[in-house]
Amino acid sequence: ALLRQAFSLEHKENRIMEPKGLIIECDACGRETIVRREPCYEGFRKVGERILCAACGREFPAESRVPYKTRTQTRLFDESDRVATPDVLARDERIVNCRRCRHYVVNPFVQRCGRHNRFVEATDSCQDFEAPPDS
Repeated sequence: ALLRQAFSLEHKENRIMEPKGLIIECDACGRETIVRREPCYEGFRKVGERILCAACGREFPAESRVPYKTRTQTRLFDESDRVATPDVLARDERIVNCRRCRHYVVNPFVQRCGRHNRFVEATDSCQDFEAPPDS
């Protein structure tokens, strides 16, 4: 039940808020523990929240006075570990398919090879590929 309270999300103005920091190092008992938040009510209306140490029950007077444990993020990789981006289509490695051939003939109904006089698809390829002249 204690963990369920600690990991519950706060609801404010019909929006779900992210959970606040959970792990603290309590200065009263000296243990690493979690924060327990208990609502304070006036009648049936919630007016605030008590912030307590889950281990010893010490109440913290304000959110700013809670000794949250800071997480240290270890960097496993740096820029020297990054792989250089390969140049997949270098100038000397042009794609050789019918769509890029000088003999490729396109009309609205069919695509054909002007050299072999047969029907082709744009992604077909053959040994007689010739690059179109640069215009």
